[in-house]
Amino acid sequence: MAPAPRKRKPVKKKKTIPLQLKFAGIVVALILLSPLYYGYILKSFSSAWQWVSDIGEDTDYRTYESYGIKIPKKYTVHGIDVSYYQGKINWKEVSRMNDDGVKISFAFIKATEGLTRVDRYFSRNWREAPKVGIVCGAYHYFRPRKDGKAQAKFFLQVVNAEDGDLPPVVDIEELDDSTPEKMRGELAEFLDYVEVRSRQKPIIYTGLKFYQDYLEGYFDGYPLWIAHYYKSKLGISVNSNWLFWQHSDKAKVNGINHPVDFNVYRMDSTAFRQYLIR
Repeated sequence: MAPAPRKRKPVKKKKTIPLQLKFAGIVVALILLSPLYYGYILKSFSSAWQWVSDIGEDTDYRTYESYGIKIPKKYTVHGIDVSYYQGKINWKEVSRMNDDGVKISFAFIKATEGLTRVDRYFSRNWREAPKVGIVCGAYHYFRPRKDGKAQAKFFLQVVNAEDGDLPPVVDIEELDDSTPEKMRGELAEFLDYVEVRSRQKPIIYTGLKFYQDYLEGYFDGYPLWIAHYYKSKLGISVNSNWLFWQHSDKAKVNGINHPVDFNVYRMDSTAFRQYLIR
């Protein structure tokens, strides 16, 4: 007997992909495999992360394009410090800078170093900066292996501070092959002599690490000027006697042809004016 007829399943026709779609798929695959594509993705991710960071913890620490650095926002009195390294300065141009309210109100100017060295631009800077309304203070670069009292005498022979100037500054940054005890002894001699002769309590300038390692707890009665770079906050106790914070060493300032240190004063402009020599 002949088998019953069996109905075959219909054969499915293969779908053909148009040539244009094939080409487009190849292009997409090449793009996805390209290092440039992944570089772009990573760059986009980095930008997005930076944006998130900027609107988060760094809202008080923003970039000021004119100065080329980030500046802590909550301070209103800003200044620089200069030496021979900055060369001949156009102080009029310095005084004209203003980026969203950030302008230069004061300048600490290097005067002397050790027992014999006078900064070659001190006289010019000390004379020209006040002419354009910038408040000035003079500083001495301290050498721990040299006699502290002799350094103080030398400093005061060169600097003639007047009413309206900032108090004198001693810059101590290194042991200079001295012991910490010897350094502190000579520094105390310098501070005592300057304070008696000038009737002003000197400011101590130093780096944060140097202060923590060698000075903290020894000179607490003196105002501090602390260097601590590229941070949104100064890493020192709010109960310490700091008044000035050097937060960057890379600022661009009109009228100065080299990078310059940028500083803030801890309190407001009223307190700043009251702090000046009178």
